[in-house]
Amino acid sequence: MKLVLATQNKNKVIELRRLLKDYPQYEVVSLSDLNVSDDVEETGNSFEANARLKALYYFHKTGYACLADDSGIEIEALNNEPGIYSARYLGEETPYITKNQMILERLKDVNNRNARFVSVVTLVLSENEIYSFEGIMSGSIAYELRGHNGFGYDPIFIPNGHELTYAEMEIELKNQLSHRGQAFRKAVAYLEKRNGYEK
Repeated sequence: MKLVLATQNKNKVIELRRLLKDYPQYEVVSLSDLNVSDDVEETGNSFEANARLKALYYFHKTGYACLADDSGIEIEALNNEPGIYSARYLGEETPYITKNQMILERLKDVNNRNARFVSVVTLVLSENEIYSFEGIMSGSIAYELRGHNGFGYDPIFIPNGHELTYAEMEIELKNQLSHRGQAFRKAVAYLEKRNGYEK
């Protein structure tokens, strides 16, 4: 079964392929593999709405089953910003190091460091088979940028129960914990159950 991972983000492709590597029954292809470069305007007012927009668009564009995610970080002391605007915070072209530094600056005198990463993955198998799966990882915001692995807001996020930021962790540990990993594992588990597959 061919599955399209609906993202232009190379880091996400790497992460999601690693998550699916134990499922050889699925042929995972990215948008770049299919020479698709269209962007979808994220006009939804929730992670689920945006994931659904993207999954349906690329399902129709490619004709293949499609997985799309929308993810972001919600910071309690900033009224849950940047939330669904995480990728567009301070502008899409703004480097994440700048975004992270701005968040640290806004929190420099704030004791409440509570935050969480949220991801919703939408799976479109047909016009009438559309399913969404949510993953959440709660944690806190560090006081400085730490680590060089991962991408996005990983250098400032410390998941609950750990002392390292996502960016300080080995990729395998981060994938086990991550919000996106949780959501994609739920999607894969659904596919297995639906098709009666085993590893």
